[in-house]
Amino acid sequence: MNQRSVTLYRREQDTTLVEIELDRVEELFNSFDPSPFLRRDLDEEAERYLVGAFQEFPQKAPLKIVVHVPATVAITSEALNLPESVRNYFQYRARVAASELRQLFRQGRLMLVIGLTFLFVCISARQAVATLGTTTAIEILSEGLSISGWVSMWGPLHVFLFDWWPIRRRQRILEKIALAPLEVRGRREPGATRATPGRSTVG
Repeated sequence: MNQRSVTLYRREQDTTLVEIELDRVEELFNSFDPSPFLRRDLDEEAERYLVGAFQEFPQKAPLKIVVHVPATVAITSEALNLPESVRNYFQYRARVAASELRQLFRQGRLMLVIGLTFLFVCISARQAVATLGTTTAIEILSEGLSISGWVSMWGPLHVFLFDWWPIRRRQRILEKIALAPLEVRGRREPGATRATPGRSTVG
């Protein structure tokens, strides 16, 4: 995304503006994506900027995306369809994140079953080894089995304690971006003799 400039977080009434300035609407999208306009992928830099901006605010904070383009661009079909295109993209990204979360939990449940099974085997083996005597070697083997069993539980515990919440947080941010109102505002270019501001809003 070849942005001319980004103005950080002006406010209009109670709403914070996340603003982007462009020369062409196409700068917001991946130039290598051949999909129709309403289904095109955003440029990676544009997505990273929007996600980063929305992360800086509480989930319930009212935010609005404002895209500034030349007045002659603001009345084009691309500009008028931009709110829907951006909404479609972030809805898709939110669905992908939700799918990742479901897959992670499925993997975590499988790891938990395997871990519990291995822990049971290790505890049973430890009890069996303990009946062989109290030599140093047997004690080392017994403790090794116990440690190995509990270590096998770290994977599923890590999934359910730590791995899931960054994905869930990203999903919520993507959903918020998809639901955020987006407005295309036309700006008058220096030296222009006449420009009719165009405006396209959704949300």
